[in-house]
Amino acid sequence: MPGLTETDIIAALREVMDPELHRSIVDLNMVRDLLISDGTVQFTLALTVPDCPLRDQLTEDARNVVKRLPGVKDVVITLSAMSDAERAAVLGQGGQIPPPTTPPFNHIGRVIAVASGKGGVGKSSVTALLAVALARAKYRVGILDADVTGPSIPRLFGLRDSPRMSMMGMLPPQTGLGIKIMSINLLLPSEDEAVIWRGPIVSQVIQQFWNEVVWGDLDYLLVDLPPGTSDAPLTVMQSLPLDGMILVTTPQELAAMVVRKARRMAETMNTPILGIVENMSAFVCPTCGTRYELFGPSHAHEIADAPLLARLRLLPELARMGDAGSIELISLPELDAAAASLVQLEPVPTTAA
Repeated sequence: MPGLTETDIIAALREVMDPELHRSIVDLNMVRDLLISDGTVQFTLALTVPDCPLRDQLTEDARNVVKRLPGVKDVVITLSAMSDAERAAVLGQGGQIPPPTTPPFNHIGRVIAVASGKGGVGKSSVTALLAVALARAKYRVGILDADVTGPSIPRLFGLRDSPRMSMMGMLPPQTGLGIKIMSINLLLPSEDEAVIWRGPIVSQVIQQFWNEVVWGDLDYLLVDLPPGTSDAPLTVMQSLPLDGMILVTTPQELAAMVVRKARRMAETMNTPILGIVENMSAFVCPTCGTRYELFGPSHAHEIADAPLLARLRLLPELARMGDAGSIELISLPELDAAAASLVQLEPVPTTAA
């Protein structure tokens, strides 16, 4: 291929990071048997283990960075696995992936992810309201906004201050109730600024929010995940010592079906399910008190064998207060009860299907 060399291919592949080990696949010696012939680039990707749950993500990332190079017509990737000796050399003594660690300046009791299969179900609002309920119950709470390309947590709390810097790292701004928050929107010149980043960069930002933010002493850190099952949720499950996950859904079967995908992702990554929150379960007429199930009957019981923490009504004032940055002024008995039960919950073990 004129003008294209093995050096060009290796340089491109050096951008691809292993989400578990946080190192380039080139530096990990995962790229092998590279051939360039008539517009087709072929190479072998040697995984640390044959059944690596992130193999599809790694393959897709590698294919995409090579296809961006001028003159590349096709990319053929063959998967293989490292030998025991190679894996031990890469991963260290025993050949095991090192568990996520907490920076020494942070002391966090429980780290809980809040996830949904699709957007528009109110996941960020539920994250914020759970944090408010826990803070009102006198727990020390933080929110890590991992929805890097669609951050909304700062707006819900009316936060605009940028994080301050210290010798140890970034100091997250705090809300009126003392909830510590870190979000990419707090680092942008304007909250309307678009974040147009590829998966590996988004993953690095999430890891920085964990490793380089001075959370200090927290009882709970809630992690607002982006919807779906892509790079960012996988990064959280691999990089943060999660104690469990809360799934947010709405009543209709479509939402439940997509949230089941998030549940299966949690199962694959051995992340326990703590419970389910069903949002927009019904609308109660403020005049006559009649209850209307606008999105049909509940399907929450079909999602996972886990506690139903709350069923939240459609509340127009919730949208108004959230837009105004006043979500801390909202008090929902259902979420107060969910927070109280969350404190008592033991994680529901998950087993990959």
